[in-house]
Amino acid sequence: MPERSRDWMDQARRDLASARWMTRGGFHEWACFAAQQAAEKAVEAVYARLGGAAWGTR
Repeated sequence: MPERSRDWMDQARRDLASARWMTRGGFHEWACFAAQQAAEKAVEAVYARLGGAAWGTR
């Protein structure tokens, strides 16, 4: 299986950017959801980089 940590981290960064954009637009509930998704994907990136699998993050 290919190492995908960079893909996970790129998506986490995009989710966080989306959360910031939604906050500016006043969509706070969606901003919280996007930020939570960003955090999960960042954790997934760390596990992937270390050669493991993150169970329960998705």
